[in-house]
Amino acid sequence: MDSSIQVLEFEKPLAELERMIAHLRSHNNQHDLKVEKEISNLESKIGKLRSDIYSNLNPWQRVQIARHPKRPYTLDYVGLCFEEFNEIHGDRLFSDDQALIGGTARFQGEAVMVIGHQKGRDTKERTKRNFGMANPEGYRKALRLMKMADKFGLPVFTFVDTPGAFPGIGAEERHISEAIAVNLREMFAVKVPMLCTIIGEGGSGGALGIAVTDRVLIMENAYYSVISPEGCAAILWKDRSHSAKAAEALKITAPDLLKHGLVDEVIPEPVGGAHYKPEVAAQNLKVVLAKHLGELKKLPLERLIELRFEKFRKMGSFLEKR
Repeated sequence: MDSSIQVLEFEKPLAELERMIAHLRSHNNQHDLKVEKEISNLESKIGKLRSDIYSNLNPWQRVQIARHPKRPYTLDYVGLCFEEFNEIHGDRLFSDDQALIGGTARFQGEAVMVIGHQKGRDTKERTKRNFGMANPEGYRKALRLMKMADKFGLPVFTFVDTPGAFPGIGAEERHISEAIAVNLREMFAVKVPMLCTIIGEGGSGGALGIAVTDRVLIMENAYYSVISPEGCAAILWKDRSHSAKAAEALKITAPDLLKHGLVDEVIPEPVGGAHYKPEVAAQNLKVVLAKHLGELKKLPLERLIELRFEKFRKMGSFLEKR
């Protein structure tokens, strides 16, 4: 396990075994000890343990992986899956929101529009990008870029990774709810293929504001929810320590979302999460994006809009009491 990667609580047994291997190798180099067999046994044990851990992750553990600070963000995937990205700034109304970025690019040689939430790697960047929580101007910028894509016939790719829209006083003063609501309405009318991928956190309206698309995809260890597990626990149990229980009850992980028809496909990640092998995760993403874009481009535009509306109209189920 790379020492630069933060170790999550459930990964500590793996980290301990890898520490032991590093210790044995260090002593072997210094004293010419014959420890190859012990190292080999430990490596076999690590392989089995890693497989056991990551094939049986519970919802709360997946949430932790989705929030991992080393996890690839939108700009990482843009660099690995797209070419010639040119960022476009500002909503032409108030300012440029760095929590939600976008611009033109090429995907397998085709001109496209890319839009997504962007978190920060260090304190300075996290402050600049507001931890991936967009203000109203972020959603208005996103809509401006979608309309530009519509005008020039560019397929739209969106990438969701936010704990939610920013709930600050300034955001409320500039009508954050209205900005998201307008996006929800207008995205149904964009006459180009649109694909959304949830790459990390998919928090509430902050996620949905760029997720009304023809296909909604999700990375294996991402989540998509109307509320965070902590927020749910605080409401239902009056105690955030019940977050793991809330994550289970909310059915927010990729397998549950696919089962309930809220996403169209789960994109596999490398064992240990996308942050262990970003290039592999990006390649998996690129293959799935290419497949779905190819399918959508075969549809007449009128049918594309009809299917997008039907997709979201039929979500959810309910019982009528008579």
